[in-house]
Amino acid sequence: MRLVILDNYDLASEWAAKYICNCIIQFKPSQGRYFTLGLPTGSTPLGCYKKLIEYHKNGDLSFKYVKTFNMDEYVGLPRNHPESYHSYMWNNFFKHIDIDPNNAHILDGNALDLQAECDAFEKKIEEAGGIDLFVGGIGPDGHIAFNEPGSSLASRTRLKTLAMDTILANAKYFDGDLSKVPTMALTVGVGTVMDAREVMILITGAHKAFALYKAIEEGVNHMWTVSAFQQHPRTIFVCDEDATLELRVKTVKYFKGLMHVHNKLVDPLYSMKEEN
Repeated sequence: MRLVILDNYDLASEWAAKYICNCIIQFKPSQGRYFTLGLPTGSTPLGCYKKLIEYHKNGDLSFKYVKTFNMDEYVGLPRNHPESYHSYMWNNFFKHIDIDPNNAHILDGNALDLQAECDAFEKKIEEAGGIDLFVGGIGPDGHIAFNEPGSSLASRTRLKTLAMDTILANAKYFDGDLSKVPTMALTVGVGTVMDAREVMILITGAHKAFALYKAIEEGVNHMWTVSAFQQHPRTIFVCDEDATLELRVKTVKYFKGLMHVHNKLVDPLYSMKEEN
């Protein structure tokens, strides 16, 4: 496990985008050899997406041979609703890059058979050869995707009822009206993300500081589902200074002391990746 600490949100977003870019470039994707990327939604990854779009427009990065799988989608929200995750991904990322729409996979929260939709999503990931890099964000209560506190750490893609804390946090996207916020969602499971060959989790802001503390300094606990990634062989937590406020000084100093290694990992000319 690695913890990369940057001074602010913009630098954390840039570091994450460079890392994703580096992974894709080093993979050398081509016809019949696709790089498979897991993607999150929410406010945290927006800066990362903007940087990836910039790299694409500058001619440094292509998504022509990239397949993506998104973490989650609301149930019952029309696909063209401005707050659906279909709309989020197309407006904030996909329409600005050269990805084939057939290679951008997002769960259908309006499917007639929701469990069949979840099973099919898992099958598509398997058929794609698994996820090379799964990028995620977390909620203040430490949930990843919509794996709310108490979720099984071996869970697969499924239907989940959202916790009240999540509904309250998402109300800002629905004019502050709780009655408009979906109460259920389809989500990849913790086990689904754990199956990825590499996981990068973005955590920024003081309101996520306690969750980062639970993820890094305490044990694995299904009440803080992000903590499961302590046990993944290749996990990188990318955060800003504000998110470290609950960590011990010794912990912060230790990981900051490794930054000379982390900075090499975002250099496209540096092809070696340190093993944990």
